[in-house]
Amino acid sequence: MNKPEVTSFFHRPTYTFTHVVADPDDKHCAIIDPVLDFDQASGRTRTEFSDQVLELVTRTGLEVCFILETHAHADHLSSATYLQAKTAAPIGIGEQISSVQTVFKGLFNEGDDLATDGSQFNRLLKDGEQFAIGSLTCEVLHTPGHTPACVSYRVGDAIFVGDTLFMPDYGTARADFPGGDAGTLYESIQRILALPDETRMFLCHDYEVPGREFTGETTVGAQKAGNIHIKTGVTAQAFTAFRNGRDKTLSMPQLILPSLQVNIRAGNFPAPEENGVSYLKLPLNQL
Repeated sequence: MNKPEVTSFFHRPTYTFTHVVADPDDKHCAIIDPVLDFDQASGRTRTEFSDQVLELVTRTGLEVCFILETHAHADHLSSATYLQAKTAAPIGIGEQISSVQTVFKGLFNEGDDLATDGSQFNRLLKDGEQFAIGSLTCEVLHTPGHTPACVSYRVGDAIFVGDTLFMPDYGTARADFPGGDAGTLYESIQRILALPDETRMFLCHDYEVPGREFTGETTVGAQKAGNIHIKTGVTAQAFTAFRNGRDKTLSMPQLILPSLQVNIRAGNFPAPEENGVSYLKLPLNQL
């Protein structure tokens, strides 16, 4: 099985990993789950984090052939559009993004200028679809539950699972966002855990756990043996009961409202108003 080179960048303010997965032979790569720096207090955006990713691409002579999102994130703003302007690479996401756009178009009372057919993205990826990253083959796995549009990307001996799973000592994603479902999440995780134990698993997030450093990589085998929420032997009924109960205690992510307005647009800001300024809405008492 092909073994891609993976370089991971950690965005400490949002506890997010961006991964660059590269073909070591012909230097093609994909950037997965990119992050735009955002200061919520001032409303200012910056590109320092994404520029670090671009510096690696330039320094190592990589050619970016895809910018891939595992889902429409609720905890950071995507820099996909910025990276596309720098690389000309197409932006891909799971085809069910249209259902997420429909929900949040209503929440934000968007007008007809926000299409809900996924057309903001260049590639709407189907379950089982395959495409090339150089000589590597990337397979798309639809892994809903956290959101209805979540996908994972399997490239050689590696899989990029987005928010579906965290490190074994931290557990699994929440399933209470619109369109989320704990039972569906259980089934998606079982699909991932059916891969060979040695499969390298790259995560979108890690959080502060006493006694270890932040890391965005584990294995299927480690998840099966020790994930505190869903290791081998945990039934669907037990997981669903636990996940639903835990989710009722969780607050909304700090950046959910600004993030989703940008991320359902593939990293674009809402269209500027007549004064040339883009605005993000803050719906009251809705979440």
